[in-house]
Amino acid sequence: MPMFKTPFNGYSVKFSPFYEHKLAVATSQNFGILGNGRIHVLDVNPAGGPMAEISSFETADGVYDVTWSEENENLLVAAIADGSVKLYDLALPPAGNPIRSLSEHTREVHSVDWNPVRRDSFITSSWDDTIKLWTVDRPTSVRTFKEHAYCVYQSVWNPRHADIFCSASGDCTVRVWDVREPVSTMILPAHEFEVLSCDWNKYDDCLIVTASVDKSIKVWDVRNFRVPITVLNGHSYAVRKVKFSPHRQSLIASCSYDMTVCLWDYQVEDALVGRYDHHTEFAVGVDMSVLVEGLLASTGWDEMVYVWPHGTDPRAP
Repeated sequence: MPMFKTPFNGYSVKFSPFYEHKLAVATSQNFGILGNGRIHVLDVNPAGGPMAEISSFETADGVYDVTWSEENENLLVAAIADGSVKLYDLALPPAGNPIRSLSEHTREVHSVDWNPVRRDSFITSSWDDTIKLWTVDRPTSVRTFKEHAYCVYQSVWNPRHADIFCSASGDCTVRVWDVREPVSTMILPAHEFEVLSCDWNKYDDCLIVTASVDKSIKVWDVRNFRVPITVLNGHSYAVRKVKFSPHRQSLIASCSYDMTVCLWDYQVEDALVGRYDHHTEFAVGVDMSVLVEGLLASTGWDEMVYVWPHGTDPRAP
């Protein structure tokens, strides 16, 4: 299966919504604590050979997350450890990038997510406890959301509603926001420990999945959020990232500090349907292709990027 060795520690992987074989990877030197960063844009060889680098961008600080524009196939946004958000245009030469650097967050930016419905906007989450809303044509943020009492690790747009997103925080809560409202519309006391990741279901816009330092994954229905629909246990350390499948309503991918990537079907009794132990360090980034059903990508602190179809060995030649 395709794999790629990066010079720095992997932090995030994202499949392009436009091209089957294009993948963006965010990396940071020295495990993201201190040093440079690099964004890699890779061509995932459809024949199963090694991945080829299409382009890369150097940053003075670590890169924690990256996302693709939903309206421009060449536009990337990166979350940087110096508190900045940088926009890159793959159609321009490296010297022409980044095309914009947005510096409003006062601490590390940990996640970025592009709005799939209103495709000119995106949100960023930061260790300064805030979330910011941006549009492509404005040099300053549209709005800052400040209710979390600790680092915001991830914010994700609802796949069907242009104004709604959820956020996961170290204050142990997940909040649901409507940008038309002055304050958050819902607070889920999701876990007893820090919540590191969240995602919306692509087929039921009332379902949210959360992941925590407490090693568990929980699925919630916002119409009745006092008790989770299900709790998925199987990771032995903190769960770093969760993602609902774009192809199957009940399928969830997760990656963890236990170095594994797992697939879950929360609607069946034996929910754990796949476990991959190909990483030799913390697995911190996972994604599922929108364009190719069953295709997974992961990255970790072992400086490796893997792409593989579910049910196969990511390390197989």
